[in-house]
Amino acid sequence: MSEETTAYRTCPFCEATCGLEVTLSGGEVTRVRGDQDDVFSKGFLCPKGVNLKDLHEDPDRLRTPMIREGESHRPATWEEAFALIAERLPPILEAHGRDAAAVYLGNPAAHGLGPMIYGSVLLRALGTKKIFSASTVDQRPKEIASALMFGTGASVPVPDLDRTDFLLIMGANPMASNGSLMTAPDVRGRLQAIQARGGTVVVVDPRRTRTAQMADRHHFIRPGTDAILLMAMVHVLFDEDLVDLGAAADLADGLDTVRELAAGFTPEDAAPATGIAADDIRALARDLAGAERAAVYGRIGTTTQVFGTTASWLVDVVNTLTGNLDREGGAMFTRAAAGAANTKGEPGRGRPVKMGRWASRAHGLPETFGELPVAELADEITGPGEDRVRAFITIAGNPAVSTPNSDRLQDALEELDFMVSVDIYLNETTRHADVILPAPSPLEKGHYDLALYQFAVRNVANYSPPALPVPDGMLQEWETLLRLTGIVTGQGPDVDVTAIDDYVIGETVRREISSEHSPISGRGQDEILAALGDRTGPERMLDLLLRTGPYGDAFGANPGGLSMDVLQDNPHGVDLGALEPLLPEVLRTPTGRIDLAPDLLTSDVPRLDEAMHQGADAERPLMLVGRRDLRSNNSWMHNLPRLVSGPARCTVLVNPRDAGALGLVDGDPAIVSARTGTIEVPVQISDDIMPGVVSIPHGWGHDLAGAEMQVAEAHAGANSNILTDELVVEPLTGNAVLNGIPVRLAPAVPA
Repeated sequence: MSEETTAYRTCPFCEATCGLEVTLSGGEVTRVRGDQDDVFSKGFLCPKGVNLKDLHEDPDRLRTPMIREGESHRPATWEEAFALIAERLPPILEAHGRDAAAVYLGNPAAHGLGPMIYGSVLLRALGTKKIFSASTVDQRPKEIASALMFGTGASVPVPDLDRTDFLLIMGANPMASNGSLMTAPDVRGRLQAIQARGGTVVVVDPRRTRTAQMADRHHFIRPGTDAILLMAMVHVLFDEDLVDLGAAADLADGLDTVRELAAGFTPEDAAPATGIAADDIRALARDLAGAERAAVYGRIGTTTQVFGTTASWLVDVVNTLTGNLDREGGAMFTRAAAGAANTKGEPGRGRPVKMGRWASRAHGLPETFGELPVAELADEITGPGEDRVRAFITIAGNPAVSTPNSDRLQDALEELDFMVSVDIYLNETTRHADVILPAPSPLEKGHYDLALYQFAVRNVANYSPPALPVPDGMLQEWETLLRLTGIVTGQGPDVDVTAIDDYVIGETVRREISSEHSPISGRGQDEILAALGDRTGPERMLDLLLRTGPYGDAFGANPGGLSMDVLQDNPHGVDLGALEPLLPEVLRTPTGRIDLAPDLLTSDVPRLDEAMHQGADAERPLMLVGRRDLRSNNSWMHNLPRLVSGPARCTVLVNPRDAGALGLVDGDPAIVSARTGTIEVPVQISDDIMPGVVSIPHGWGHDLAGAEMQVAEAHAGANSNILTDELVVEPLTGNAVLNGIPVRLAPAVPA
């Protein structure tokens, strides 16, 4: 009998970072359950977590490189795969320039320590301006608004859920998403605790979500009008003399500008546009101002719309005007243990936010944080000109399903000269790749949520070492990325990965000791490198980030501080305490102050005013919004049997009034059409969706030839992004508009 062992992991499936207890016997996973001793999740686990075993054992998960031959793929050796890349990719770069290559980074990469650290190494080596990611599908408006107000894109104030008395949730369903830009295990328990201590939870959403069902109040709102509602609340705060900036009083610029901009947004004018009564708008503003501790939280519904950046800005304007910014129980900043830009450099000071340094070719949409809007990806491939994209690299992403006008992007991918994917599945995107390079199972690699801990509702740090050895011949993702780096820098397919890794850590140490604000400023490079010991790859870099971070041991200068050794001695994580007020040190604006009225954002207010005065048009079309399900996270979990079992989840949710008018029958198929295409999907009639709005979940449509995901194909669903329009984007950032899409519905005609 094989000895039974236990490994403790952080779940890599979503943003909640729940702790897992994984039982192993003879190299096999026998059980996965919540880690009762995890310092953050305390045993909580959603249905996704236990499926880590299913993902590890999934027969469709790639375990060897694949090379495309004709319309299919065949297994290949790593040497063969890298040799083909070295043969095909460099000539394209040499003939057409570095911008002839593009890269797409998917959401799962944010959960991987290797891609988080070494993805940027590959991007710098490649030298292209054609970089795309899932961020311009879902969150770039919030990042830009936060950067303009507070100095960095990750300086997103998060609700202090464990101490707030009044929480307003807009366009978010955290009981299904487990939080988003708000890392919070057991959101349900945390929201119930607010109510148990006498507090109030209010949800504003076009759908009565799981979160709305447990809330104290729910208001339906017309898609795309959240910014109008927020500006009307700002109007009330000024009009009724309820403004009190609290901790931000001596740090905020632009208060008078905000007052002037809000003057014309009366609740009476906002009510017809939003569908929320004027008295209810006033009540929301008064409740936020009157609560001892309150916070506004907005997410996907507020960012993936035509006023995404404006709505994201106004969420934190309201938090600031009500005195709830940087206050316990309000909207606070996380002090992450590693990797946060707002804990590096001079406290309270930073550089101006740069955007628009280059633009997309087709429609001139601006670069933001070094990326172009992914809505432009198809045009970058198919458009005429020497600088069109001819080679494409995807890293843990499925843009052929998750980006606007998916059918058009599918066609565009066929026009590429060469494509490489780093992925665990042969899916709707990677089926176009000439070479697919697999990655280990999550159980076979170290894990630390470098990105997600920057938005945690409590300061924590937790590292998970590999629970199982990597199979013979399998490369870790970081090794794969560095071998690709070697190819694009002309070093060939057999590059010395160790040498590149040593160079990267050496340069990072050099920059750190050169910074006058670093805790190891002026120390010797050789001394620091020696102190990092014999670790390599992401673990060595993480050790450096932890030890030079706000809780770090500073390589001996702060005895007892954080390091990799400390985290490995604490498998259930290290609790670094509740969120604390961080103003002004957290700011990284050039002035060292909060900018309540950035020019880019105030310039959008006339467009918002115009939208408000269009009123409630009786002839407006049905508007499509997305929705999340607790058992799903985008497109990559649909090959796990237990997560797709039970009733079909890919349905079109329709209000009974609209269903009756259109002749739709519950359970029957309907045709849903938009400018970009048509899909067929079962009807689900419910008064949980407001009249005039329909909802289809994101990430389905697994019925395309060439993909090899048997379970997903058996539960294919329909791809809602066939209906989203790449020509309709949020104008300030170019972010995709996935909520508020005009559509038409009709009963499906039998064949």
